[in-house]
Amino acid sequence: MSTATLNAPVPNVSASDDEAAILEVVETMRRANHEKNAAEFAAQFATDAVIYNLAPPLVHHGVDVREKQAWLDSWSTPVSIQSRDLKVTVSGDFAFCHGYLRLNGTKKGTDIPVDFWMRETLCLERKGSGWQIIHEHTSVPFYMDATLRPAFDLKPESED
Repeated sequence: MSTATLNAPVPNVSASDDEAAILEVVETMRRANHEKNAAEFAAQFATDAVIYNLAPPLVHHGVDVREKQAWLDSWSTPVSIQSRDLKVTVSGDFAFCHGYLRLNGTKKGTDIPVDFWMRETLCLERKGSGWQIIHEHTSVPFYMDATLRPAFDLKPESED
């Protein structure tokens, strides 16, 4: 079993071939979001991937390309999703990653930017000559007081 941590852009990471290929999947997702290319984003996922993301419902099965494109098109700026402290663990034909994602950009119809951190876990399976995401779980903590408001103000510990 091998492990790598991503704190810098993917091209600067020194890792095994599997880890490098998995980090390239993550980079492709980042680039596809930034370029608003839902089809490229969806291609990183198995068609039956189980996805727990921030949007309802509680579970998605695979990426709905039209729904993803509509979400991407709701932004007036590129959608920036950057990974941080992404730890990759590979064992045979399976791998998992966990770390943080920072989402920022500006939605159409407002000049107020969106900028917050969330948690990300990916499970991948080697399929043929490449890796595909078979499970994604993205979450934002919430304050467990009477407000139950999302904790969009949280940042990773070393973030200023």
